[in-house]
Amino acid sequence: MSTYGIYGRFAKRCVDVGVALGALTVLGPVALVVAAAVRVTMGSPVVFAQRRPGKGGKTFTIYKFRTMRDACGPDGKPLPDDARLTKVGLLLRKTSLDEIPQLLNVLRGEMSLVGPRPLLPQYLPWYSPREATRHDLRPGITGWAQINGRNETTWERRLECDAWYIENLSAWLDLKIAVATIAKVVRRSGVQADNTAMLPLDVERRAVIAPTAIRKAA
Repeated sequence: MSTYGIYGRFAKRCVDVGVALGALTVLGPVALVVAAAVRVTMGSPVVFAQRRPGKGGKTFTIYKFRTMRDACGPDGKPLPDDARLTKVGLLLRKTSLDEIPQLLNVLRGEMSLVGPRPLLPQYLPWYSPREATRHDLRPGITGWAQINGRNETTWERRLECDAWYIENLSAWLDLKIAVATIAKVVRRSGVQADNTAMLPLDVERRAVIAPTAIRKAA
């Protein structure tokens, strides 16, 4: 893992808490409007909660505003994302307003403003040792991978971006990522309404390599 230099863990945490508190104060009224829109168009619950691995691989509950309705096919399985994503949900994703509740995760010490995005627990056995360094830090609301393709890139590229971030962590890099994220949100770029063409990481890698073998690689 890279050294932090003057940009220590304590400094990063102080920035996280200060910015999250300020953002929640400013975005509080917006969050209420979003919650009401989700309640009217999708019903309850308003907030989507899911377990994700964080620092050290320890799982926590991540929060987001719901963007998809509950809908299943004849087989009882949920319909594809594009069939369940509502117009309000798509707008929330494009503007990243669905991620406002994650500011609470930041205040609770489970996430950072900038860092590798927390993925699914079932992916844990499928990371290479270098890719697994993504869990050396708190996961972030945004990260290097998100400003370099977001969900328009491959798993290899996304995980490489996360590993590179860990190795090159600095205050200037976090600032660059934050500014670039804001620019992407304003332009509403890098968001796909339907990401079903991208297989889950465990499914993709299970087809070509065993989990024990991938950890011996790299």
